[in-house]
Amino acid sequence: MKIPKQAYTLEFKQLAIERVKSGQSVAGVARELGLIQQTLRNWVKVASKGELKGPKNGAVTPEQMELSRLKAELIRTQRELEIVKKAAAYFAKDAL
Repeated sequence: MKIPKQAYTLEFKQLAIERVKSGQSVAGVARELGLIQQTLRNWVKVASKGELKGPKNGAVTPEQMELSRLKAELIRTQRELEIVKKAAAYFAKDAL
């Protein structure tokens, strides 16, 4: 399954960058906001150049952002579940 591409508002990006600049770790902020660490690092890098932009397809509503985040979280959870199932089958096979 492919994780859907997410679009974030300029305000969301700026708030995330401000949290990193205030001393919080990139990993911690990314985990709290449901982002990939590299995405947040890229935003910080682009913002330092003054080239940070919002979504390309117009305004993104908070509902769209939440839906996109939840879809990505669902896909990650499904992948984790597949791993657990395979591990359980492997260890069950060894127990016999």
